[in-house]
Order: sequence, then C-alpha cells, then structure tokens
Amino acid sequence: MDCIFTKTFLLEAIHTDCFGRAKPSALLYFAQEAAGAHCIALGLDNASLADRNLFWVILRNRVQIRRLPQIGETVTVKTWPMPTTRAAFPRAFTAYDEDGRELFRCTSLWALVDADSRTMVLPGKSGVSLEGVLLGEELPAPESIPARELENTALFHVGYSMLDRNFHMNNTRYFDWIDDLLSSDFHREHPVRSFSICYLFEVRETQEITLKWQLSDDNILQVNGYRAAENDTQAPIRVFAAKVQF
Repeated sequence: MDCIFTKTFLLEAIHTDCFGRAKPSALLYFAQEAAGAHCIALGLDNASLADRNLFWVILRNRVQIRRLPQIGETVTVKTWPMPTTRAAFPRAFTAYDEDGRELFRCTSLWALVDADSRTMVLPGKSGVSLEGVLLGEELPAPESIPARELENTALFHVGYSMLDRNFHMNNTRYFDWIDDLLSSDFHREHPVRSFSICYLFEVRETQEITLKWQLSDDNILQVNGYRAAENDTQAPIRVFAAKVQF
C-alpha cells in the first residue's frame, strides 16, 4: 500500500464561520478524516485494532495556514505517516485547492491507547508497524506548550454532541471553544495564520473545563484548559493547551 494518501472534501456551511471561511476546527476535521481513511486502507483503523484493545488518539497538532478556503471550495488533503518515534506516530498533511495551490500544512502526533486502562502504549510494545517517509515538506513536529499565568477565564461544559466514538471530546471541538473566546468583530479582521494545540488528558462527558486565556498585543492567543482534580486538595489538571497566531 502506498504510504501517501489523498482525500477530497467539499467545504460546506457546517465547516465555515459567519464569514464563509473554513473554521480551524474544520481543517483539523479534514486532517483527522484523511488520516482515518488512510488507516482503513492500511488495515490500522480503530475497528481493525479493536481485537488488540487499542485505539488511536491525537496528542498534538501544528497547523500553518497559507489561505483559509471559502464555502463551496473543494479541498484535497494529502497525508503520509512520518518515521515512528519511540513514543508516537507522527503524520504529515498538505492541503490544496482546486488549482493545486497550497491551503495549509499540518503535522500531528498520534498515539495508541489501551481501551481499558486509557493509557498510552508505546509503538514498540503495540505490535503495530507503520512505515514512514519524509517528503521534505513536513512542518516540524509540534512541541509542548509551557503553562503560564493567563489573565482571562471562561467556563465550558462537555456535552453529548462533542463526543467521538472513544467517548471523549473529539480533538476538533477544542478549537470551537477557542474561537468562541474572541468576538466576530475580531475574527473578521484577523483570520487564523497558524496554531499549535496539545491534548494532555482526555476530556469526558459532563466535565466542566475552565479556560484561562490571554491575547497579546501582537495577536497571539494562548489558552490553557483545566478540569478539577478528583481530590479537592489537589491543583486543577491542565487537560489541553493551545497557541494561536492571528
């Protein structure tokens, strides 16, 4: 099986904001679906891994945007696995418009998780082999985002419609929360240029997530999401972090 895979999407209203531009969460959705379709072709999708009690999760995403596509456009996503590391399965993406012009690039880190313990299984112990390649157009692997004090606070709750088949909040939905921190007036004049997001702990149904956030003078938004610890004497647990350049 060729390690390079392509999948085409039509940008519909559900994928766009009030200005007809693709939402960042839609870019993550296209990448996620292209990767999922490739895994099906490789026989490494979640259904195929169920007999090993494993499923895929995304640990981190880094996205660089050349142009946000508009409603009605066709987006073709090319994806390929990069060489496996000790801890993760990196995957690269490049997306193009109908004329073959680049729209965005993405590099994501994927991991396998044990369905019962909900803990990561290192690639070398998973029994899963995924041949990787480097084409020379990959973004650097997404890095961790250090925690810092941020001045603003917002509260969100995880509802039924946000869950995926692993019964935790789907990775694409976090960015809808991030978008909602800023007004439509701001978004009108400041389309997203690049972003990184790290998923640190899974977020489950009914949990309340506190978002601490701050927008700098140079239009860089940093966000940390926290949930309460099981023990009231412990500090809140940071479940995700994001850094966005507008």
